[in-house]
Amino acid sequence: MTESFRALCSDFYINQKIAVKMDLPRGRDTVLELFERVRKQFPTMSTFRRYKEELALESPQSDGVHRWLAVRPSNIRSGVVNPAEHSEGYSLHRHVLDAAPFFLSISPLDIDYIELLYGFDLVAGGNHDAIVYEALLPGSPLAQLADIHGAVSVDCQPLLGLRIAGREDTEIYFEVKTRAGTATGFRDADAPPEPISVYLTLRRFGSVSDIKELGDIFTKMSRLGEELVESKVVPTLLVPIRDAIGSGH
Repeated sequence: MTESFRALCSDFYINQKIAVKMDLPRGRDTVLELFERVRKQFPTMSTFRRYKEELALESPQSDGVHRWLAVRPSNIRSGVVNPAEHSEGYSLHRHVLDAAPFFLSISPLDIDYIELLYGFDLVAGGNHDAIVYEALLPGSPLAQLADIHGAVSVDCQPLLGLRIAGREDTEIYFEVKTRAGTATGFRDADAPPEPISVYLTLRRFGSVSDIKELGDIFTKMSRLGEELVESKVVPTLLVPIRDAIGSGH
């Protein structure tokens, strides 16, 4: 993962989703030809898996940077876990934007939205919701809701969605995700600690006039994403949550 995130989280990942309005072709040759094209570009992506509603191609999770690609009826998703640089995290997604429309017959009108997600996992034991509460809420008006004698946080997963003036086709979401069972004590005591996840999601809606525009759209989204990670996600979410975990909350 990038050096700036190594001290803040246990795993960092960049995911992409191309959502379409009509179901994608599911023919054997169609999907396999796409996967073969991707494997030629990324040779470690050699494991093919079939699930109920998904066909997936991925690299070994124990082999450095982990990459995966999944085709579902209405979307194509891809992800890169722990890239050394942002450019390494983007390379698979750009390749999918170039190849998938050709192999899966995606037209400009068929595009529903393009999504780019930056995810950060911070492994933590104990009550995840209490950790997030102590990291983000004290001193705010919302904290007064929990000012009840004997109250313990059992669900504290902030989610904020925004649109920026001048970019009405793009929505931005900041989200913190805790894991079930950490507050109630129902998890197996011998189970390893699970992560608190922090997500920045950018979602650009609408069809395009030319399928080649997807590359430019991705570039604009990634530039905005990097800016928001550095100026908002790191100081406002990651650092406070990391500090709360380290202080034993």
